[in-house]
Order: sequence, then structure tokens, then C-alpha cells
Amino acid sequence: MKRFKTDYPGVVYREVDRIGGKGKERVYYIRFKKDNILHEEKVGRSHADNMTPAKASRIRADRIEGRRKSRKELREEQRAVKDRWTIKKIWEEYQEKHPTLKSSAQDESRFKCYIDPHLGKKEPSELVPLDVDRIRIKLVKTKSPATARNTLELLRRIVNYARKKQLCPVPGFKIEMPTVNNLKTEDLSREQLDKLLKILRAGIITERDGSQTLLDIDARDAMLLALSSGMRRGEIFKLQWDDVDLRRGFITIRNPKGGTDQTIPMSDAARQVFKNRSQDEKSPYVFPAKRKRKGEDEPTHRADASKQFRMIRDAAGLPKDFRPMHGLRHAFASHLASSGEVDLYTIQRLLTHKSPLTTQRYAHLRDEALRKASNIVGKLVQSKEG
Repeated sequence: MKRFKTDYPGVVYREVDRIGGKGKERVYYIRFKKDNILHEEKVGRSHADNMTPAKASRIRADRIEGRRKSRKELREEQRAVKDRWTIKKIWEEYQEKHPTLKSSAQDESRFKCYIDPHLGKKEPSELVPLDVDRIRIKLVKTKSPATARNTLELLRRIVNYARKKQLCPVPGFKIEMPTVNNLKTEDLSREQLDKLLKILRAGIITERDGSQTLLDIDARDAMLLALSSGMRRGEIFKLQWDDVDLRRGFITIRNPKGGTDQTIPMSDAARQVFKNRSQDEKSPYVFPAKRKRKGEDEPTHRADASKQFRMIRDAAGLPKDFRPMHGLRHAFASHLASSGEVDLYTIQRLLTHKSPLTTQRYAHLRDEALRKASNIVGKLVQSKEG
């Protein structure tokens, strides 16, 4: 089509139908020589791009001096960026291919807060050990060692997924995990336990000013199940009604941390929790998600209730470092061991520990209970001798 000159050298235009409106508009082009080759490039429309001859002239000058890329070059770069397997893109692909893991609110938070801002735009092959060290050092200084380890474990999982699926080249170095002392055993005193149970059974938190707050039902029931069954938070939220055998009194745990499905006996307290819950006809889960997540058609389970857990913990006056769900699992095991009536092998089976070494953290509680029982007999013998 015919080009018309403007008052600016090397800037021409042609008239075309206006996009999204009536009438005509101008499409501006720039002409310049580079390496003895004449170039003509489209730079924009008068209405759609708010282009003017003056703007076009400045773009022409930048192109001649090499300060600006052509629209075609920019499009190719954008296309190349879109096709790159960045850490963020691999994470999104990983989530899409593992829909049961998309509900991990903690992994989502770790990626969003600690990985994406620093490494999200990089490809795995661009990672160097210093990148990992910077994240590890920053987290160790500001967060718990467990948070640092879990974040780096997530990064390693993303890289391993790219390697397994051959999506792109991956680093040649191993992502080292920081050492974490994972032997913290949390327990509750009789007084603390009584106060917590009183709040959970009432379903209400009474503030100092007399105001009352209703508990989140899912949070309440999940905490009662953790205390009465020793199940992990993820295992509780992933429970389906088909896994709950009220008639025989057993709970089936699918894909536990140990890897193999496990069946544990249902305590009377756990049975009562299940009986009190209403079943959602549209969801197979005991704790169904309140709303569908983006991209999901099938019903899924609730992901977390950390905020509600902490609120209940604080209302019960428990220590700030008490981890509500994991701490209740410890409390379940500690009370069994302290009773002196349950051996460590049984505790291992109830907690679905893969290794007996993990259960050994409760050995001192059982030993103390046995020592007290032995002393009762000793006192009887001493009284007879007297």
C-alpha cells in the first residue's frame, strides 16, 4: 500500500481502517539503512498505539544507534521466554501433574515467599551453588531450621522433577539439606490438656471481655482427631469416608509419610468425632474444601487451617512454640508411653513410623513409667520388712 511522507526524515505512514472504531487511522513506519541494507519497520498505529510522527522519529534514532530492538525481535524474545522451563514454570507443571499435592498450602507459601522472588525466573541450568547458599543462609538467620530445610527440599523436588521428565538441563551439583534437630517432643500437662479439651468440646472461645467466638468446625475436629488418633495433619485432611470403617472401628491411612497404606484402630473419641460430622454428598472427603480451586473440576479436601489452629492454641494458653497439630500427635504418643501400659512397638504401629528409631524419642517416658511401677512394688516389700 502507498506510503505517505511526514515532516520527519525516514518516517512514513499509510492509512487503514481503524481498529475498534469507525473511520481511518495511520500506521507509522520507519526507514533506515544499517550495514548498507535498507530496513522498513512498523512502529505503531495512531489510535491503537497512540503513535505520532515524533515518537516514530525517536524510535528510528534508537534503532539506528542500537539502543532499541525491533518489534519482531521483541516478539521473538517474548516467545523464547514463554518457552523457557524456568523454576516457576516447572513448579506450575509439577502442581498440574500432581493434583493431590496442589492443596499443600505450606509448599505454596514456601515457593511464593522464598523461592520465586530469587529463582523463579531462572532455568535450573542457570543455578549455581551460591544461589542455594543465599536462600539457606537467609532462612537460617530469619526462620527456623525446619523452614530452611523444607524450602530447599521443595527446590530440590522441583529440579528433580525437571530431570525425571527431561524438561530441560539441570544443575550438575547436589542441593545440600541443612541439618535439623527433628527430635523435639512436645507434650501437654494434665492442666493444659484439660483446658484445651474444654475449648474444643464447647466449640467456643470466650474472651476476657466476655465476647465469644465460634470455633471453625474443621479445625476443632482435626485437633480432636490428632489427639485421639495420633494421625498427621495431612493424613487427617486427606481422609475419605471410605477410609473410615465405623462398624469395625478402623481407619485406613492412604499414602502416609512411610509410603505404604496403613490401617490403625479407631479410638472411641475418634469414633465420636466422625459420628458428629455431617457428610457432604458432593465430596468423598471427611474434610472437603469449602470451594473449588482454580483449574480443578473434581472435589478435593481442605488444605489447612493454620490460622484457626493457632487461635485455639492461644485461647488454651499453650506455649507459642507449641505446634498445634504436630504437637497433639506428640501428646498422643507421650501419654501412651507415660502410661507404662503400651510398648514402643505398638506406639510405632499407631504412629505409622517406618523406623523404630523414630519412636525411640518416647522411650524415656515409658522407662520412667516402668520405674515408677517398679517402685510401687519396692515400697510394698519395704513395708513388709518393716
